[in-house]
Amino acid sequence: QVQVVESGGGLVQAGESLKLTCTGTGLSFDDYAMAWFRQTPGKEREGVGCISWNSINTYYADAVKGRFTLSRDNAKNTLYLQMNNLKLEDTATYYCAAARFSYCLDSWMRSANYGYWGQGTQVTVSS
Repeated sequence: QVQVVESGGGLVQAGESLKLTCTGTGLSFDDYAMAWFRQTPGKEREGVGCISWNSINTYYADAVKGRFTLSRDNAKNTLYLQMNNLKLEDTATYYCAAARFSYCLDSWMRSANYGYWGQGTQVTVSS
């Protein structure tokens, strides 16, 4: 059974940093590109970033470029999201997802490209 589990969310102040972790079990982790998405109530889920199976390619949403960094450790079946200089608008539930492909596609922001999802972890940024 495939499981994708996020952790590391919490309450931080604006300008601070937070690191999210996602662990995958029951799948060949290094076969998949991985991504982070986020969602706030009443809004569609939006892509934060995507990383290819071999970490060679990474893509970021414009809103987080330069502040967030995706990385992965295939030996540990783990994906990371380092978030620096957090802003109020980064408040959301963050989801980890395993892609249907090994590389991030140009359409990496489309949720339909991902076959496995975690339950999400809440990140709240306060002023």
